[in-house]
Amino acid sequence: MGDALIQAARAAQANAYAPYSRYAVGAALETADGRIFPGANVESAALGLTNCAERVALGAAVAAGAREFTRIVVVTDSSPPAAPCGACRQVLAEFGSDITVEAVGPSGARRWRLGDLLPDAFGHADLER
Repeated sequence: MGDALIQAARAAQANAYAPYSRYAVGAALETADGRIFPGANVESAALGLTNCAERVALGAAVAAGAREFTRIVVVTDSSPPAAPCGACRQVLAEFGSDITVEAVGPSGARRWRLGDLLPDAFGHADLER
């Protein structure tokens, strides 16, 4: 049957709204208690207003009360598979550096620890000084 997180990300990718770039991205975020939150990229003609799949998934999870995450899968049609952008890395880092990040594409997968993708991340603790 396969990995449920990858399946959820692929299903979300199929629903991406990407009429400008034609670059559909799906993501699925897993919480510490095992819930899965999917997300797809949503583009806008005003490109700066585009939402990445990772942040859509994170927003849904946070809206449902989740605050602890173990893994996120990002599915693209890129070879090699594309890692999350810097903005997504920063927003995910609000919830910890030990999140496993997996990028899946047609030719395989790549895996990192979020803290390795974004070392020395800026976070809420920096604002409390």
